Order: sequence, then structure tokens, then C-alpha cells
Amino acid sequence: MESSTPSNQPPAPKRKNPLANPMLRNAGVLLVALAAAGGIVYARGASMRVGIPDATVSAPQVDVSPAASGVLRAVYVRTGDVVAPNAVVAEVGTQLLTAAGGGLVVSVNRQIGATFSPGQAVVALIDPSQLRVVGQADENKGLNRLRVGQAADFTADAFGSRVFHGVVDEVSPTAQASGVVFNISDQRQTQIFDVKVRFDASAYPELKNGMSARLTVYTE
Repeated sequence: MESSTPSNQPPAPKRKNPLANPMLRNAGVLLVALAAAGGIVYARGASMRVGIPDATVSAPQVDVSPAASGVLRAVYVRTGDVVAPNAVVAEVGTQLLTAAGGGLVVSVNRQIGATFSPGQAVVALIDPSQLRVVGQADENKGLNRLRVGQAADFTADAFGSRVFHGVVDEVSPTAQASGVVFNISDQRQTQIFDVKVRFDASAYPELKNGMSARLTVYTE
């Protein structure tokens, strides 16, 4: 018969519950609390701002056109020129067309010999000091929290993540229809409102008329 020999291996150690250690247990509670607090702060931060992803840097455009129909005889400015108030910018027939308020030339029609009618622009200008960031806010996405004077940040696509600063200058009192949105429960038309943010154009001369931008308005 084979003789059995007793095992010399020690019994396996018992696994300790990490939560039995008061320091580890307290650390776990602290992490959970910090995570919850972070969630609350994030939610509060999100509720204190309104994002407007589709915006444009723009200024009101002033068109210079003849008072009576005539043939375009000459154009004296180019796109990008800055002209003084009442400067002559073109000649149509016997009329000298002037830019009453002056400004930055943003477009020029150079069809010499073509006939231009009243209201048909030969030259278009803007006042750079009137540049605004204009976006559209959905009535269901924070419009009721927007007020004139609120701080705003914006980025311009041409400058990546660089942040510019401004102030809400106007919240339009009249809606623009954004198109009909249909779903199973609601066939009401979605309304959008223009929001304009002013900024110091002299501080940001690199911002140009027509640039695409993204707005964030701080509502508290």
C-alpha cells in the first residue's frame, strides 16, 4: 500500500474587503461626492449659457445707385477701399454717385457701358464700426433667457478656437420662420429670432464682414 503524506502547503490567505479599510472607504465616498458635484456644476454651467452655433460677422450694407437710369461711365473705387463721406465712387450718365456716409467698399459692379436703373447698386459699402455677430436663436432653446447687455463670447471659423468677446446688442422682437418641422406629436412651425452681439471692431481688425462664427451668450 502506498502511504499518504500530509501536505506541507499553508492554507490560502483570506481576501480582504477593500471597503473594510476606513481610509479606502472614505476615499471612495469622496470620489463619488466629487463626481456628483462635478455633474451639478456642469449642469448649472450649461444652464447659464445659450449656444448659437450658426452666426455671421456682418454689418448693414449701403448700396449706391443712380437716381435716374443711365449708362455706367466710370467707377472710381475698388473692393476693400475705405472712402470718406460724400466721396464720388462712380459716374452714371451725367450723375456723380457719392457715398453719403463713406465706409468700406465691399462690392463693385464694373460693367462699364451697361445701363443702371434706380435702386440697382453700382457700389456697396459698410461701416466697419457697425460690424456685429448675428446669429439665430431657436425659441425653444434659451431665447427667453437672452437679454441686451449680457456678456458673450464667439469664435470665428477663420481663426479656429480663438475666443473673441462682445455684448448682446439686440434680440429681435420679430421672428423669422426657420422652416416647418414635422413630427408625430407636433406640427407647429419652429420660430427663430436674430441675436446681435457687438464688439470692439478696433480691437479685432482681423474680423471681416461675412465671416462664419459661433456664439455663446452668458445668461447669468
